[in-house]
Amino acid sequence: MKIKHIEHIGIAVRSLESAIKLYESKLGLKCYAIEEVPDQKVRTAFFMAGQTKIELLESTDPEGPIGKFLEKKGEGVHHIAFATEGLQENLDELSQKGIRLIDNNPRKGAEGLNIAFLHPRDTMGVLTELCEKPE
Repeated sequence: MKIKHIEHIGIAVRSLESAIKLYESKLGLKCYAIEEVPDQKVRTAFFMAGQTKIELLESTDPEGPIGKFLEKKGEGVHHIAFATEGLQENLDELSQKGIRLIDNNPRKGAEGLNIAFLHPRDTMGVLTELCEKPE
C-alpha cells in the first residue's frame, strides 16, 4: 500500500456558518469551497492549512453519519484522510490483511475524489479515509 500524504482532516461541526467564521476570523484560514454531498447527508467547507486540507462537516440529516457522530460525541475530529494510489487495490490488500472496510469499493466524495473508509475498530479507534483523484 502506498500513502502519498495526509489529504485532509475531517472535523464535525454543528454549524458550518459559525465554524467558517471561526476558522477565517480567528485562525486566519480562508474557506475555498463549500459543497453538499447528498448521498453522505453532509455539507462540507474546505480550508488549506499549509499542504493539508481541513474539511468541516455539517450534517444535513440527523440520521446521517455526521448527525449521528455529533449526537454521540459532539463537535470535533471525525476522521483523517490519506491520499493513495490504486485505491481499489489498497482496499483489497487491507481486507486480506484483516482490516474491516466500511466501503468495499470506492465511492464519490467531496471535491470529486474517490473515497473509502476503514473501520475504526481496526485502526486504533480512528476513522480512516483513503482518497484517490480519479483518472
